[in-house]
Amino acid sequence: MNVSVRELKAHLSEYLRRAQAGETIVITSRNHVVGRLSAPTEEDHAPAREETAALERLRAQPWLQEPAAAGALGGGRRRIPAREGETLSTELLERD
Repeated sequence: MNVSVRELKAHLSEYLRRAQAGETIVITSRNHVVGRLSAPTEEDHAPAREETAALERLRAQPWLQEPAAAGALGGGRRRIPAREGETLSTELLERD
């Protein structure tokens, strides 16, 4: 099935449903083919599966800790407690 860019934009949801159902939509602009809309193939899903597998391998590593909250900067990091006594800058100033 051929459809113009204008028609595709006006009824995008309908054409996406058709593509998902297995129909291939040829997109045209001024009667020239500019693209094709079709359902994803198994090859299209391969990169996502590879990324998921890589993340699972990382999670299995004992040295890796996930953040306490998703998306939290520095989440899950333990702070090193401050030592008692003078600060380094104070000690350096006293040396002079």
